[in-house]
Amino acid sequence: MNILGIDFEDWYHPELIQKYISKKDNKPKIIQGIDKILDLLRKKDTKATFFVVGELLEFKPELLDLILDNEHEIGFHTMKHTRIDSPNFKEKFEEEIKKFDKLTDGKSKGFRAPSFSLNTTCSWLIDVLEENDYVYDSSIVPAKTSLYGIPNAEKKPYKISSKFLEGNSNDGKIIEFPMMVTKFLGKKIPAAGGFYLRTLPSRIIENTIKSYEKENLPGVFYIHSWELTPEFMPKIKLSKKDHFITFHNIDKAYEKMENLLEKFQFTSFEKFIHNKSYKLY
Repeated sequence: MNILGIDFEDWYHPELIQKYISKKDNKPKIIQGIDKILDLLRKKDTKATFFVVGELLEFKPELLDLILDNEHEIGFHTMKHTRIDSPNFKEKFEEEIKKFDKLTDGKSKGFRAPSFSLNTTCSWLIDVLEENDYVYDSSIVPAKTSLYGIPNAEKKPYKISSKFLEGNSNDGKIIEFPMMVTKFLGKKIPAAGGFYLRTLPSRIIENTIKSYEKENLPGVFYIHSWELTPEFMPKIKLSKKDHFITFHNIDKAYEKMENLLEKFQFTSFEKFIHNKSYKLY
């Protein structure tokens, strides 16, 4: 069984867009697409974890019930989609996780760092998750990109600690679910969704999932809410590189995700752990 996370964020949250816009008067639009996303999952009999940016729950509290009533899981994605390795963010994060706990009535037990920004400069995150009774994290990509990645990290689930992010720790309490990776032209690259779902040929993604299944490993996959609902995504003027990463093939993302859900089984992190499919490998 594979695992699906929906990074539920709005049009102004992606890191590459934040550089180009004012932080004033950003009105959520993507949240209008929640029903479309839930309908897709219902149609494919799939459960998922929604890693929600907290301020969207403040804006539209009914999002929580929509997610939970459809038997999906709520997870934490910071309050404003801030990179974990931002300067002096630890104290702010400690406040944010408690705020999210109140917003969700303690329902969130999983976390994903915006832009997969967990690294050795902010490994304190794992301690904060432990202190707040979180069960798992899914913030590590075992490949290096310009925005993120811990290339030497395990590709199988492991118990992570703030002292060691790359593999199993004897004193680790938080389960780390690394994102799916593959080899392409001799180089290890992400293959877990997002830009790579939109850009890589579908057969590469599908073959990667099959290879994980053969090893009895969960393929941990993600997609952004705005990739599934591009009709609500304003076309902002970005640099050529940032525009390519953000918008390339965005109109094909829904169809590609739909095809994957047709061919492979996905579930939420919560259900994966509860079903005891999970064990330390």
